[in-house]
Amino acid sequence: VNFCTYCIIPYARGPIRSLPADEAAAQAAKLAQEGYKELVLTGIEIASYGKDLPGGLTLADAVTTVTHAAPHARLRLGSLEPTVVTEDFCRAIAATGRVCDHFHLSLQSGCDRTLARMNRKYDTQQFSECAGRLRRYFPGCALTADLITGFPGETDADHAATLAFLRRCGFAAVHVFPYSRRPGTKADEMPEQLSHAVKSSRAHEAQQVADETKRAYQNAQIGATLSVLFETERDGAWIGHSTNYCLVSAVGENLHGVVRNVEITGVSGEMLVGNLV
Repeated sequence: VNFCTYCIIPYARGPIRSLPADEAAAQAAKLAQEGYKELVLTGIEIASYGKDLPGGLTLADAVTTVTHAAPHARLRLGSLEPTVVTEDFCRAIAATGRVCDHFHLSLQSGCDRTLARMNRKYDTQQFSECAGRLRRYFPGCALTADLITGFPGETDADHAATLAFLRRCGFAAVHVFPYSRRPGTKADEMPEQLSHAVKSSRAHEAQQVADETKRAYQNAQIGATLSVLFETERDGAWIGHSTNYCLVSAVGENLHGVVRNVEITGVSGEMLVGNLV
C-alpha cells in the first residue's frame, strides 16, 4: 500500500479491498454478453490487487481471468504503479493478446529528490526501465502519466530535471497538476511551501512540454493502421478511441459501438483522422 506524503486517500478509503477473481470473471462475462467491446480494469490502486485475497493473486492474474471470461472484448488498464510493471507482468498481460497498448503510469515527479520526499517507491531510473519493458512487449504503445508541480521544497533545478525527464520519456499525454495542500498529510506540514504563482507557472511549463511530446506521438501515428472503437458522431464523421487511446475520426455509416481498423492520414487538433480499412 502506498502512503504518499501528499495524499489523503489511504486514510479516507481504509484498507485494500480486491474484487474476488470469480466475481471479476462473472462481471466481465456479463458485460461482454451485453455487447460491450472494451472493458476497463480499474480501482484506487489496482497494482495492489490480490494482496488481501488468499492464493497470492496479482494484477496479472486478474487480467488473465478477465480476458478468459470475455475473450472477444479488449481490456484497458487503469493507472499503474511503476513497481508492478515487472518482466513477468509484461509477459503475462502481453500473452493474453487482449490488453490495449496504452498504459497510464503514476509518475508524479521526474526528479529523484522530489520522488523520495513524496514517499514514492521508485526513482526515475526504475521508471524508465518500466517504460522500456512496456515498449518492448507493446511496440509503439502510448504511455501517459500524472505529474505534480511545485511540491514543497521543489527547487528550480528539481523542476528543470522533471521537464527534461518528460522529454526523455516521450509521453503520449500527461495530466499536470499544481501541488495542492491536503490537511492531515505529511506534505502539508513540510516547510518551503511554494507560492500559488510558482506552482501554476511550473504547471504551465510542464504542460507545454507534455503538449510537445503528445504532438510528436500523434504525428508518429500517421501511416499506421489503428483499431478504433467508435463512440459518437460529429459533423458527418464518427469518433472513437484507438487501442493506444488516441481519439480518431473517420467517415462511415452507423459505426456506433463498432470496432474497425483505420489508416491514419493526419492530425487535426487533438484528433487523428483517417480512412476505414
